[in-house]
Amino acid sequence: MPTRFHLSAFLPYRLAVLSERISRRISVEYDRSHGLSVAEWRVLVHLSRCGAVSVRDIHDCVNLEKSRVSRAVARLEQDGLVSKTPVDGDGRLVAISLTATGRAALDEIVPNARTIEKTLRDSVSPEDLDTFFRVMEQWHAVLDRDPVAKPRSRMDLDGVEGPATPGPRDADGMR
Repeated sequence: MPTRFHLSAFLPYRLAVLSERISRRISVEYDRSHGLSVAEWRVLVHLSRCGAVSVRDIHDCVNLEKSRVSRAVARLEQDGLVSKTPVDGDGRLVAISLTATGRAALDEIVPNARTIEKTLRDSVSPEDLDTFFRVMEQWHAVLDRDPVAKPRSRMDLDGVEGPATPGPRDADGMR
């Protein structure tokens, strides 16, 4: 008899579903207000934190395929939210950065995203939130030791602090 397997009880699946539901919920806000996709939102937030960077740098930090990052950057540039500046003589390498319009869009979007995050955080006790974050870090540690697992990005490692305490904010107030 074959082994019974219930995807709905499989931990990686449950985490992916929860993550996707939260991401989609937040995306309703930035899609409604600014017509942004998840990839475009992640690019904007990364640029607000890191300044001018390459598509490869963004790809390495926001957990998206390079093609999705490239499409997102192209659309954001078309909409005037980011700009590209050549950093080498032949123009193959470019630095992408936020424009004033891009910063203004983030300033409008981030409060709604934080409200959704607060609602989720407030739905559990501080002790449960501490436990949740501690368990997440333990699972990250297991994957950090796994030579086959994709390494965490610099962005994922930056600002990891005590479990329920928010990470440090940069100059733009982003975590």
